[in-house]
Amino acid sequence: MSKRDYYEVLGVSKSASQSEIKKAYRKMAIQYHPDKNPDDKAAEEKFKEAAEAYDVLSNTEKKQRYDQFGHAGMGNRGGFGGGGMNMDDIFSQFGDIFGGGGSPFDSFFGGGSRGGRRAHKGSNLRIKLKLNLEDVANGVDKKIKVKKLVQAEGVTYNTCGNCGGSGQVTRVSNTILGQMQTSVACPSCSGLGKSIDKRPKGSDANGMVQKEEVVSINIPAGVEDGMQLKVSGKGNAAPFDGYAGDLIILIEVEEHPTLKRENNNLHYDCYISLTDAVLGNDIVIPTISGKAKIKIDAGTQSGKILRLKSKGLPSLNGYGKGDLLVHINVWTPQNLSKDELKIFKGLKDSKSFVPNPTSSDKSFFERVKDMFN
Repeated sequence: MSKRDYYEVLGVSKSASQSEIKKAYRKMAIQYHPDKNPDDKAAEEKFKEAAEAYDVLSNTEKKQRYDQFGHAGMGNRGGFGGGGMNMDDIFSQFGDIFGGGGSPFDSFFGGGSRGGRRAHKGSNLRIKLKLNLEDVANGVDKKIKVKKLVQAEGVTYNTCGNCGGSGQVTRVSNTILGQMQTSVACPSCSGLGKSIDKRPKGSDANGMVQKEEVVSINIPAGVEDGMQLKVSGKGNAAPFDGYAGDLIILIEVEEHPTLKRENNNLHYDCYISLTDAVLGNDIVIPTISGKAKIKIDAGTQSGKILRLKSKGLPSLNGYGKGDLLVHINVWTPQNLSKDELKIFKGLKDSKSFVPNPTSSDKSFFERVKDMFN
């Protein structure tokens, strides 16, 4: 089943401001909150769908990627990385919208009706991943070693005695309207509901140790230099049985020795001899997938651009490929022998060698204009 458009999910236009997007999400989150719709799977899915839409549209980079490429362009950066965020994930990430401790919806649903204990998330890890142009063209599976924090074997936790494991304590204050009762995060356990019990040797104060893990990453075809991909749950683990952070991957694309990238198009500077330009010839040029033979017509002018359809890079959203633009440059000989000089001197006054451009010989600016059309 295909995903709905994120703007449609939140009921806003593409020109909506961040304030309007936030307001729309807040309205939907209240309407479909699980505490308001117990045992209603349809409401829960709408709640998650709204959170996913807000995750993308509230983030400038993700929103730009989504506006340009749609769902396919998000890769592992949008929709919570395809990992299916649970309720604690959503509450932790978007709790600031509603304010207050514990569940972000406490102020609407009686304060802590979800049990109150705040889910703790481990920190994200960031790495750089270098790709060559062939990786970009075909997509690639990479295995990388990541050093991350994990819970040590044998670590145990106690239920917090101050809050009884709820993560919250109740405070009563006197106001002009009488006594008011509020729930706040437990100061003893910082809202986690647990404290350290047994800490294995070599672990830190929270019972964590560093461990190396091999992570498999699928890089889709068409990625660009500077893009960030997110692999959910592959960052540092969280103490006290929280959930792991994410692995953020910064893409670095190495320069190709002969091909230059421009969006999904590739450019190649092809130098031909003066004799090939005059007489014509078949020559072989490099492409991203190997080699290709192209025909140089007799009388080819320097600056001519040959377009090889679909020989460029695939679109990130999976629709079609760019082209390979071959820029013809006629190489003028510089060190000629006496006999060669004699030949050219004999041709100097030939009418065939006098420049006589016609309407079919486009100017540099016309060729550049055609390249982008």
